[in-house]
Amino acid sequence: MPGRLRARFSRSDVLTERPDFALVGILRVPQLQTSPSRAITRRVGYAVVALTFAVLVVYLDRDGYRDAQGDALSLLDCIYYATVSLSTTGYGDITPFTPEARLINVLVVTPLRIFFLIVLVGTTLSALTESSRQAFKIQRWRRRVRNHTVVVGYGTKGRTAVDAMLGDGVPPSDIVVVDTDPVVLETAAGQGLVTVQGSATKSDVLRLAGVQHAAAIIVAANRDDTAVLVTLSAREIAPRAKIVAAIRESENTHLLRQSGADSVVISSETAGRLLGIATTTPSVVEMIEDLLTPEAGFAIAERDVEPNEVGGSPRHLSDIVLGVVRDGRLLRVGSPEVDAVEADDKLLYIRRVSG
Repeated sequence: MPGRLRARFSRSDVLTERPDFALVGILRVPQLQTSPSRAITRRVGYAVVALTFAVLVVYLDRDGYRDAQGDALSLLDCIYYATVSLSTTGYGDITPFTPEARLINVLVVTPLRIFFLIVLVGTTLSALTESSRQAFKIQRWRRRVRNHTVVVGYGTKGRTAVDAMLGDGVPPSDIVVVDTDPVVLETAAGQGLVTVQGSATKSDVLRLAGVQHAAAIIVAANRDDTAVLVTLSAREIAPRAKIVAAIRESENTHLLRQSGADSVVISSETAGRLLGIATTTPSVVEMIEDLLTPEAGFAIAERDVEPNEVGGSPRHLSDIVLGVVRDGRLLRVGSPEVDAVEADDKLLYIRRVSG
């Protein structure tokens, strides 16, 4: 048994088999940030309160103390004694000599001394506490994460995809970003997203991101070959998840499809078409941008068929319907197959978004 435990903890290359505290810095669960100046001010305030209380205790029992000359203590002497005592300097020139003063010193001043030391090393303790808190949050997140969206790559395409999801009302806690660049992951964490640092071509990194429990996976890698490898690994781990991948060249579309991608977006050709259209009909490009921007104007959305709409033509509905999704296939309006909508259909329509 001990041998198996040692083997488990020594396999540092398998992320999913590491203990939760070893994942701190790799997997990051966002939390509320505290201003450094506010934290420092609070700690200084604690130290001042502890020192003031110690001075008050010594001053009230000053008759039980004597200095090196045998004189009684003044208020300044009490402040001096409390300061050197709490800082553990202890010059010994002022000492308690009555039993009552020594008892108070043991029961009150010594605990204050310990508290004062904790405040003085607060930065180190805070770092240790933060590490423990993050490990606990990682443990809880890994146990509860379900039906989330994993975004592989947080470059321009990945950030835009995340912004679109957030604009559609997806909670930041339901989005996990995987990337190798700690700088871009810091930006993602600032938006409240869960982040995983590592290469998504490795299956253990994808498992750490919870791909096996994800509802959707967005592959926004910078290279087409990387996108193929990530899609292959993701499909093997999550056979039922919806995988959407972006590539640069259309000739690689079949590779993504064979790797398991449900949808493939050709970024370079799409941008090229928009550039070509913009030279003759720029208003068309403006309208397409409006449809792809969920915050205001118009947006393309999907909804279920209402009971009173079953059997009717999608062209005669109150919404502008662009297509019907039936049995996982997109059928465009005007096709003979969608002269009448069915109860299990889903409608792609244009909805108005209040800006």
